[in-house]
Amino acid sequence: MAADPNYPLSLLQLADQVPLTLSLAEQIATRLSGRIVGGEYTPGQRIMEQAVAAEFQVSRGPVREALRLLEKDGLVTILARRGALVTKLSIDEVREIFDIRAMLNGLRDRAIAEDADRSQNLPLLEKEVANLTRLARDAAQGDAYVEAVARLNRTLGQLLRNRRLKTILDSLALQTLRYSQLGLSTPQRRRQSVQHWQKLLKAIRDGDGIAAERIARQRVTDSRDAAIARLLEVEKKLGAPRKRAA
Repeated sequence: MAADPNYPLSLLQLADQVPLTLSLAEQIATRLSGRIVGGEYTPGQRIMEQAVAAEFQVSRGPVREALRLLEKDGLVTILARRGALVTKLSIDEVREIFDIRAMLNGLRDRAIAEDADRSQNLPLLEKEVANLTRLARDAAQGDAYVEAVARLNRTLGQLLRNRRLKTILDSLALQTLRYSQLGLSTPQRRRQSVQHWQKLLKAIRDGDGIAAERIARQRVTDSRDAAIARLLEVEKKLGAPRKRAA
């Protein structure tokens, strides 16, 4: 698939990194998920099976399977006689996903901080946090900052020895990223975020697992609250009831 110059480069690169050992449906699902997270498919938009099948030059069977995988990840909703619709962003879902992720990220970061071999990972983490610090200083680098946070979270996941925890976190990654874009949409929020990451780096350097866990939970909670605030703003503009999807 040719690269779209208007499409977020990091998401295209992520899709291109799909292992060829994945099934055809899984590869298509990864491509489509990148478009959903990147905003090419908007909330509520219908994904046309026939158009996707034609684009990837496959039958509609693998496309249907890909859409079912996306439904499992919470990115689309499949309705009878309407097909697959991109899931709308909702306040209830923000609370559910981020409350779970706060606990899991806390476990992850504590485990990394208490790892006896953590010093080997510090140069990579220091480089990543330094990049976040640079991006947070520039108000125009909002998208790049969100992408860098996603990359840092993937890096931390790769450092985990607990494979089950990594698998669970990975399953929430795409859903979380959609809301993280809202939660990190202002320069003020990005400055607040990078302070958490700097504190986490220190906790890992010091081997302070308790502090690392506390910082991780607060970081995710702050992102949750900011995302909810943005969704409430959208609902207010649209005149929608408080708990409806935005």
